[in-house]
Amino acid sequence: MSTLPTRPETTTDLPRWTSYAAIGDSFTEGLWDPYPGDEDHQRGWADLLAQHLAARRAAGDAPPLQYANLAIRGRRLRSILTEQVPAALEMRPDLVSLVGGGNDILRPAADIDRLARNLEHAVARLRAQGADVLLGTGFDASESPLVGLTRQRVGVFNAHLWSIARRHGAYVLDLWGMRSLHDWRMWSDDRIHLTPDGHRRVAQAALVALGQTPDDDAWDDPLTPLPPAPALDRARQHAQWARVHVYPWVQRRIRGTSSGDARVPKAPVLAEVPLADLGAAADGGAAER
Repeated sequence: MSTLPTRPETTTDLPRWTSYAAIGDSFTEGLWDPYPGDEDHQRGWADLLAQHLAARRAAGDAPPLQYANLAIRGRRLRSILTEQVPAALEMRPDLVSLVGGGNDILRPAADIDRLARNLEHAVARLRAQGADVLLGTGFDASESPLVGLTRQRVGVFNAHLWSIARRHGAYVLDLWGMRSLHDWRMWSDDRIHLTPDGHRRVAQAALVALGQTPDDDAWDDPLTPLPPAPALDRARQHAQWARVHVYPWVQRRIRGTSSGDARVPKAPVLAEVPLADLGAAADGGAAER
């Protein structure tokens, strides 16, 4: 069993990873963070993390980082573990981010202990092949009027996840502990997926989780508070959110369909990481603070 730390000290050393595969659901696919100039191509924190690691390797004259993103929106943990983990194992990357389970936990009948057992089995397989593994906790949704109902389930899942990381020497992206994510400006209109600035901050948190020095020391600084909205405006916003986002989600559950049906991974094979838009992401984040 490896003794890799789950809370490493940050370092300016050259990233040692030569290949990175990201697996998961819509969070890792990158909704809603489109590439600059390409609204149909989602980027997200995992792509940004790959770009940061690749840029640091390029600056150190190391071979280019190879990257694949197998994540598909709407996927539950079983699909991630049975479809994406075997595909990642075939690629033999030396870094894998495995973040999933949120779509399961949204369901009140979710068996959290079983989810954790299945996740641990996958982590053990990846670690046995020699890959470093980056796990991600669930968000603290205490301030969400509906998603907040999952808070206790998420808390139990997170406790399992930290134990899994300790037993298998995995790294942990501590999303629950990110203060900036308590600001609704980090979240898209559906209140489940991040904005581009939210993804940018999570990518910085992922660098820290891996023991890398962040590019932005203020990555988790809270935004300047907004004045509270009038109660009537808040009620209207909640009603619109339920009509536009919650109702379609419930209808898909009733029909047994998913937003990811018939979709394929956006980056299914390891390939060299494009770096052209990394500066645009950093500039955009700085402008939003």
